[in-house]
Amino acid sequence: MQMKRNAFKAYDIRGKVPEELNEEMAYRIGRAFVELLQAKKVAVGYDIRLSGPSLRDALVKGLTEAGCDVVDIGMCGTEQIYFATAHLKLDGGIMITASHNPQDYNGMKLVRAESRPISGDSGLKEIEEKVIAGDFAPVSKSAQTGTVTYANIMQDYIAHLLTYVDRAELKPVKVVVNAGNGAAGAVLDALEPHLPFTFVKVNHKPDGNFPNGVPNPLLVENREATAKVVRDTGADIGIAWDGDFDRCFLFDEQGDFIEGYYLVGFLAHAFLRRNPGAKIIYDPRLTWNTIELVEKAGGIPVLSKSGHAFIKERMRKEDAVYGGEMSAHHYFKDFSYCDSGMIPWLLVLAIMCREGRPLSELMRERVSCYPVSGEINSTVDDARAVLEKIEAKFAPGAIAVDKVDGLSIEYENWRFNLRMSNTEPVIRLNVESRCDVKLMAQKTEELLALIRG
Repeated sequence: MQMKRNAFKAYDIRGKVPEELNEEMAYRIGRAFVELLQAKKVAVGYDIRLSGPSLRDALVKGLTEAGCDVVDIGMCGTEQIYFATAHLKLDGGIMITASHNPQDYNGMKLVRAESRPISGDSGLKEIEEKVIAGDFAPVSKSAQTGTVTYANIMQDYIAHLLTYVDRAELKPVKVVVNAGNGAAGAVLDALEPHLPFTFVKVNHKPDGNFPNGVPNPLLVENREATAKVVRDTGADIGIAWDGDFDRCFLFDEQGDFIEGYYLVGFLAHAFLRRNPGAKIIYDPRLTWNTIELVEKAGGIPVLSKSGHAFIKERMRKEDAVYGGEMSAHHYFKDFSYCDSGMIPWLLVLAIMCREGRPLSELMRERVSCYPVSGEINSTVDDARAVLEKIEAKFAPGAIAVDKVDGLSIEYENWRFNLRMSNTEPVIRLNVESRCDVKLMAQKTEELLALIRG
């Protein structure tokens, strides 16, 4: 079978099954993973996708034939592989998931010891080359085949999640939880006995057929499923997850969606109460709210290129306590610098309970101080040419021009970031202003006219 490169992305492996990702590729990925890392023991898990078990079997065959022992944690979320790899002190971990991609996709996220990410510039390219060439060391007949053990890490994982909140402060609030028929439901069920919250469960049962659509709450059309239940039940908050629950999305008590950007500053402020003077990592797409809140709380804001591999590397380098992206990825030092979709909402609810204020009130001031466009994607033929055109138009007279990730241009009262997608022929725009919705909307319209013209 001829191997295709399409599934190898900048940060992970993801493609259509079986055209771009199949059992033979999964087997080869297992062989390549062991050869690259010289791994002796590796965690493996998979999300709710129907192709998950067969890809797992093939992957495990490749790992064990290369002499590596496998700890199979079964159906799980991506962060549970991160947790298992670090907690059990393994040599690596592989999560079989396609996150929020369509139903006929699957993929893999790979980490080495301490759950350090394996991406394009840290080993994934080497794995790709080995998979395509099928160039593996011959398996000796006398070589020891790896073993497979099945581990239930849920109890230890739940115990770790609960360390982020003081349960004595929590109050009996009503919480709408929408797992999107993904893998989050089992974790919510395991957390429920330890919390005083009343969970209103939506699309709770794991189902790889995705009877209610692929879970991706970042899409505007997918938000009403959670928002309506919040309004109908009089809940205090709504939470929705993507399929492998490495991201969570919040709705206030009125059912209004909270942009991930505002949560970065909100959570940073919370961490700085307990860790005065700590460093906080943020990405360049939207920045002003985060910088202001971090500096007000006595912290040090540190800019990093977007993307989980870059954020995690920078967090380790800076010994940062927390990092956040506007895309709803939140990273925690005490979680092996990895992203979690469970820790953020627990922290938000703890703050709501402690302060006795609704989420809309906690967020209102920040939203009005820094109104945003939301991320707007435009399909373009030549993204680099568009970036050059925009820079030529807007750089003159700007206070700052930055190219850490795409193009960021800043004026006194508004700023924007324009960046190319790593995986699609699109360019992504984010605009924010200082307390001026009209200016933000006007500049967004002006930029889009140039980008799409």
